Amino acid sequence: MEAGDTNRRNFLKAGSAAVAASAFSWNAKSYAAIVGANDRVGVAVVGCGDRMKGALIPSFLRHADELNFEFVAISDLWSRRREEGVAYIQKLSGKTVETARNNDELYARKDVDAVLIATADFQHALHGVEAVEAGRDAYVEKPTAHTMKDARKFLAAVKKTGRIVQIGTQRRSTPSYQKAAEYIQSGQFGDIVMVEMTWNVNQPGRWRRPDVVPLLKEEDTDWKRYLLDRPYEPFNARKYLEFRLFWPYSSGIPDQWLVHQIDTVHWFTGLPHPRSVVANGGIYLWKDGRQNWDTMTAVFDYGPIDDPTKGFQVLYTSRFTNSAGGVKELYYSNGGMIDMDKQTVTPTGGLTAHSAAEMGMQPNLLPSFSLVEHAEAASTAADTGADPETSANMRNWMECVRSRKTPNAPIEAGYSHSIALCMNVAAIQSGEKATFDEETQQVLAGGKVYA
Repeated sequence: MEAGDTNRRNFLKAGSAAVAASAFSWNAKSYAAIVGANDRVGVAVVGCGDRMKGALIPSFLRHADELNFEFVAISDLWSRRREEGVAYIQKLSGKTVETARNNDELYARKDVDAVLIATADFQHALHGVEAVEAGRDAYVEKPTAHTMKDARKFLAAVKKTGRIVQIGTQRRSTPSYQKAAEYIQSGQFGDIVMVEMTWNVNQPGRWRRPDVVPLLKEEDTDWKRYLLDRPYEPFNARKYLEFRLFWPYSSGIPDQWLVHQIDTVHWFTGLPHPRSVVANGGIYLWKDGRQNWDTMTAVFDYGPIDDPTKGFQVLYTSRFTNSAGGVKELYYSNGGMIDMDKQTVTPTGGLTAHSAAEMGMQPNLLPSFSLVEHAEAASTAADTGADPETSANMRNWMECVRSRKTPNAPIEAGYSHSIALCMNVAAIQSGEKATFDEETQQVLAGGKVYA
């Protein structure tokens, strides 16, 4: 996602209220007790685009001095972005960093201990593999992968190397979501019977870069290295800079938005992936040469693999053509609803006394309460200029780089959202129901294996 996404910020604004209180629970004295705490951690930027500059760099700098981290280098294939990145970091921190034309040059440096990766969607997993195999810890933006081959490769590399990897699904470091997870997992909410998720905007230029595309020339970058293992095609500045609109560089809506929200389903329930996915949609309005849909509806079936009589559906809708409905995540049980937009638990829709009496049952109505604690801290968290949710997720990763503990959004979480994403992609491309083979860890749809 790009920086400045006001829908996302508004959606999580209330949930960020307690970030200021929780994110700063560790202080300099705490780190003094950790072996190696006095060693400065050198961090490099891999991919200096909008997300990196708009969220990751400010979030990192918010904690860098206290935790003794610093930027030392930038790796980006495009010379312009390397130069802009150096200037941006110098503006925010007053410090100058070195540049690398590619990741081979970057990992040849001895001063790089860890990296922040925010490259094109299809590059995340393979760039993550490069990082951990080079012995570096990594903060890797979502989506983790939109092919199972890349997801399996990244998971295996992290397991083999033992490096600390945080995935950029920052809800996992947001206190209101942590409280919702605790509430559901305690059993007090009851069995989930339905989840409704929406992400709507009205933006004809969503993920377009009309002012920047003409500036990118093939001689100023490395197109073949950009493609990684994707099929070769001639240089295309739109597919380089507006990759979210084009497969196989992104799936658009599922890559960018679905993974944030579907990740909470896996987290809250402990279910590793859907049992099946169906999807429908199309390019209904913004006919600007894009290949990925501007409107999508998908239905995810969740529950025990060995018991189809138990479970629930996730109804996911997203459109670029009308913003009504905004962003929402609604969890339903027989006793009520969790509204993650309003950060509340209410008895809305629960079993009333009248309906229960008809069947000789007792009513089932949840108590009403807020998932937000310390709301008065919201302004403090926001005043630093860093996105509070990303800042909390970044800090958690930095703490885990020191402590070597498992971060809030580990590689396993990224692997799970990758399965859901790959099933969604298979349902889109095949027009059929997608399922998952546990033994082979492959997605199946329309008689085809999506490996």
